[in-house]
Amino acid sequence: MKLTTLSHSPVSILGLGSNQSIDINYIQTAFTAGVNYFFFYNLSCEGLLSGLKTLLKGQREKILVATGSEYRERKALNKYLELVRQRLNIEVIDLFFLEYVSPADDFATVEIMLEELYHWQEQELIRYVGVTVHNRSLAMKLIEDRKVDVLMHRYNMAHRKAEQDVLPAAKNADIPLIAFTCTRWGSLLRGHPNWQGKIPTAADCYRYALTNDAVRIVLTAPQNLAQLNENLQVLKNPKLDQAEKSRWESYGDLVYGDGQDSFDTQWL
Repeated sequence: MKLTTLSHSPVSILGLGSNQSIDINYIQTAFTAGVNYFFFYNLSCEGLLSGLKTLLKGQREKILVATGSEYRERKALNKYLELVRQRLNIEVIDLFFLEYVSPADDFATVEIMLEELYHWQEQELIRYVGVTVHNRSLAMKLIEDRKVDVLMHRYNMAHRKAEQDVLPAAKNADIPLIAFTCTRWGSLLRGHPNWQGKIPTAADCYRYALTNDAVRIVLTAPQNLAQLNENLQVLKNPKLDQAEKSRWESYGDLVYGDGQDSFDTQWL
């Protein structure tokens, strides 16, 4: 499946995600550079939402608007859907995720929520149904059961086990995969006591994720304009050569260690 905007333009390989540091002016900067995928977890990120609403007034069909919810109840999901449409003054949301599906979820409830999203799709309230998940077993089940149009899954230099199953399965099923936590919540940018080489930039982390053919989009959520401008360079130079890829895998192995810190074990 190809992800496109309403005007049938392909979606950018770099998407702008939300955080509280996003300034209203970042949206136009990103769009001018070639970003047309904008994602927010909720309605708390005022800078992104205000900038996006302004941009949508004249560029709606050139932008893919993505959001989602952790709600597991129909009434709450529908309320959030309407709040987003009203906040951005749009009729259709391009991509809606059921967020953070985890082993703690009752999967029967997850399936009911997905049925609701597909009902919205039939009503043309949303265009694509997505799920965000860290857990590889759950990701595989969603892929094998063809429960989603789009999958958002963690993948980075340190977390590469998805290469064994999730990424090839998504590619074979033609399900676009969006990589998040590409910097491992910034920990990949801080170096390691046993690493003597160059420390990766965020742009290096995004390029690494994009070397896998299953990854369609990588998400960036910069803390300031300088970081945004640096990360936008990925659009011009998206891939690493084999030597760079191997170097970052060695670095990622050091950061990952035995995989037993809380960041890793809570998202097995």
